[in-house]
Amino acid sequence: MSHSGAVFKYYLYKATEAVEFYRPIMYLYLLSQGLSFTHIVIIEALYNLTTVLGELPTGYVCDRIGRRNSLLVGSTLITATLVGIALASSFLAFALLFICWSLGYNFRSGTEDAWVYETLTDVSASDEFTRVRGRGQSIALTAGVGASLVGGYLGGFDLAYPFLAAALFTGVGLVVIVTLDEPTTYEESESSEMSLREAWNVVTQAVSQRRLRSFIVYYFVLFSAVTYLVFIFLQPVFESVLTGLNLSLTLSVPVPGQENLHILTISTDNVETLLGVYYAAINLVSAAISYRIGFIRERVGLRRWFVVIPLLVGTLLTAMVFVPSIALVALFVGWTCVEPTRVLAGQYVNDRIETLGRATVLSAMAMVSAVTVIPFQLGSGVISDAVSPLIALSAAGVILVVGSVVILLWESPIENPSESRV
Repeated sequence: MSHSGAVFKYYLYKATEAVEFYRPIMYLYLLSQGLSFTHIVIIEALYNLTTVLGELPTGYVCDRIGRRNSLLVGSTLITATLVGIALASSFLAFALLFICWSLGYNFRSGTEDAWVYETLTDVSASDEFTRVRGRGQSIALTAGVGASLVGGYLGGFDLAYPFLAAALFTGVGLVVIVTLDEPTTYEESESSEMSLREAWNVVTQAVSQRRLRSFIVYYFVLFSAVTYLVFIFLQPVFESVLTGLNLSLTLSVPVPGQENLHILTISTDNVETLLGVYYAAINLVSAAISYRIGFIRERVGLRRWFVVIPLLVGTLLTAMVFVPSIALVALFVGWTCVEPTRVLAGQYVNDRIETLGRATVLSAMAMVSAVTVIPFQLGSGVISDAVSPLIALSAAGVILVVGSVVILLWESPIENPSESRV
């Protein structure tokens, strides 16, 4: 397959991720099924515990069975799980489904980046990873704009419908994955014959690099954990703040000879629709940033980005406790920055690890992130039930600011471009 053909298929695959169908209403749906905030963080903790236990094994399996087969297994599990969530009605059922959901993403975690990076390496274009990965994410987010609006609309009828729509589109992605070719770089790396001991040695050698080690703490531990809480509590915080503001917006069209014709009224009475619009706006901005992520990498630089963004997000989250209306901005900025930052982190890490065992190493880093998220989730769930989700997120903001400053004073997690790479 040609370089351009492979990239096109990757873009087509990204357009079928479909997560935005259910994202605007996901936690409202769980709450509507009788789950409390504590229940929600428990099943989220089970999700991340499964990630912890499953990342390394699935990463190793990916290196053994190939990138395409791993993506197929993961997407199949995700599709089946989405259907199950739409039909579930008990805490136990959701707990089991979230475990299966995590396993699905385990198989895709690291595999996607490994496939893209190695496919580009086949044609000596690994430096294009940021651009290709960023544009792929931009396509996913742009497709998510429509999915958010449709998901919010469907949620107005039944909060289970967006999960079924997402399952349908994820199923389409399976057809695209079948057509992908394995990168020649992977096939020549002998990853399919790698033993468990070799895999462990590859992981320990990669994460013990001085600059990569501090970056793991800074990004995979601190920033990822806090922004994951933004994902969990965005909906209830958005709803509570909006209700407090008691906003109402009416769109009208001037008609000659009669009063303005009202075509749409949006108020706090239809939160699902507002959430759909809000997520669509987040996706649009995040897609625009992701599309130009190569420009950001060259002009802004990784060092500036990774210094400014965590401090900005942490400061905005902290300020919510003093001015609740700031939450609308804090949540927007916090979630908008997630995908572009993930793309830049992917380039930084992939440049510093070898092809042999690449998926295993990337899965190990995702595992580290999942371990960190668990205590954050449990603590924030308790605080949310005792006080409010807004207070829980503000506390996380304080941790992000303080933790970022401590790490930056200890050692810069981003090496200069002139410093040597693996």
